[in-house]
Amino acid sequence: MQWRRIGWRACLWGAVMVVAMERGVMAQDAAMNATFEDIARRYIDQMPALSPINATTLGDHRYDHRLDEVSEVARQRDRAFHQKFLAELQSLDRTKLGRDQQVDLQILREQLRGDLWRLEVLQEWAWNPVVYTQMTGGAIYGLMAREFAPLEKRLLHVAARLEAMPRLYEQIRQTLDAKRVPPIHAETAVKQNRGLASILENLVKPHLSKLGEADRTRLNQAMATALAATEQHQVWLEKELQPKAAGNFRIGAKLFDEKLPFSLGSKLSRQEVRDRAEFELKRVRAEMYVIARGVLLKSGKVPATDAPEKPTAEQQQKVIEAALELAYAEIPDRDGIVDFAKKSLAMATDFVKQRDLVTIPPDPIDIILMPEFQRGVSIAYCDSPGALDVGQKTYYAVSPIPTEWSDKQVKSFLREYNFRSIHDLTIHEAMPGHFLQLAHSNRSPRKLRAVLSSGTFIEGWAVYTEQLMAEEGFLDRDPLMRLIAFKWYLRGIANSILDQAIHVDGMNRDAAMQLMVRDTFQEEREAALKWVRAQLTSTQLSTYFVGYQEHRDLRAAAEKAWGSKFTLKRYHDGTLSFGSPPTRFARALLLDESISE
Repeated sequence: MQWRRIGWRACLWGAVMVVAMERGVMAQDAAMNATFEDIARRYIDQMPALSPINATTLGDHRYDHRLDEVSEVARQRDRAFHQKFLAELQSLDRTKLGRDQQVDLQILREQLRGDLWRLEVLQEWAWNPVVYTQMTGGAIYGLMAREFAPLEKRLLHVAARLEAMPRLYEQIRQTLDAKRVPPIHAETAVKQNRGLASILENLVKPHLSKLGEADRTRLNQAMATALAATEQHQVWLEKELQPKAAGNFRIGAKLFDEKLPFSLGSKLSRQEVRDRAEFELKRVRAEMYVIARGVLLKSGKVPATDAPEKPTAEQQQKVIEAALELAYAEIPDRDGIVDFAKKSLAMATDFVKQRDLVTIPPDPIDIILMPEFQRGVSIAYCDSPGALDVGQKTYYAVSPIPTEWSDKQVKSFLREYNFRSIHDLTIHEAMPGHFLQLAHSNRSPRKLRAVLSSGTFIEGWAVYTEQLMAEEGFLDRDPLMRLIAFKWYLRGIANSILDQAIHVDGMNRDAAMQLMVRDTFQEEREAALKWVRAQLTSTQLSTYFVGYQEHRDLRAAAEKAWGSKFTLKRYHDGTLSFGSPPTRFARALLLDESISE
């Protein structure tokens, strides 16, 4: 009896100690979490000051009257900023943080490391003039594209930025090192630089009457000053930079392998990406053959002997090409791409609602002609509001066909962007792709994940939705729509191969065009544009394929884990609820898995 009493008291004392210890750990966790949340808050508060132009895009409008600094002093400031926050993160014990905080700590740490690497090692600031042509155009476009403040206030901020343009151009000229600038980058900058004039003509001048006389005079003078500075810079680009540009656009294996993890947020190596891509290239072409064969045999377009169940490589090529020709025959007019994209958006939105695939946020979206300063890199993009501008309008921008193109070039382009391809493009850029995903992301309570969004998660989601819509029967289960969706997936596969083959393996234009035109069925004009884009960028083209692979893997894991409780809407809403983190973190949070480094 005595023993039992002692045992009982000992057990009670032990339980009290356990509770006390748990409370101590919980207090320590709470303190550690609070410390990290303070770091994250201060980062979001202080980081926008480093780039007023990016701050406007992000939705932080404290610096709308300022322009970026492009100087060694500014780079030293940026370096010190990144190093300071990295040092603060080093003092934290990740294992004592909550799950959300563990994810956000790793996202912030990798962002800071990547920013330092780009600043100190990659040094695009010294050799990439395209960064600056997009900066000057974006400085004004970002102020005028959305109604986040009264028009009069935004116009005065335009004036302030325009007044600072001569200083910015001078800093750019002092910063760029012609012998390090690749000729393709110089050529693209020459084409883009005057884009500022079209922005002023289309977005600023029509609103001059909204200002009082003094403010209107100031803005007119500021536009004249900025345009004169732009022309001076144009002369420098054409007469000084372009003739002397002697850099190599290929960044090489060392830089590519160092940059890839920062771009992907993934553990996949360059070789692993290549192996997966080459496997998928063969698998998807085989699936395309099955679809194409069925279409052609049903229509009587080819005899069965020309489309056997087990084709030769040449038969596979010819059958897929013949079926794609049926889709290519249905194309918009030369000036009809934007109008059809609007129709396509309405159809895609209705389909998502009817199938209840995912929650659609109430944010507005407009389809517009791509601003001139953004042209020359891609055919379309989604311009969503910044993470701090929740609910503002999204723009689905489509590039017009260049006026200087010949009829043959236009025909090639429209074959690539036939009606079904425009549907696929709309799905990717808008519904339920980028527009929908980023609208969800911007509503995440974890603002850091929206501010420091993963391009691989974002692009992977958009590619995933292309296949999702085709699999779910968009366009009444039209087999040609399924074929076109596969063709666009082939483009993502080719992107990842091109990315490393060009920058690391030295792939030339002929080999790149072979991969794009023959192996992945792209038209010559589209492939030519992609060749330029692949030279201008590095590692970004890999995000589409890698991101899609990760989203597919995540969905398969959710289907297995949830069993009969799995629904597409539950999965999609859940995946999108975490912001835009690297997909491995979305997986850990969605499926309650451990959060790895």
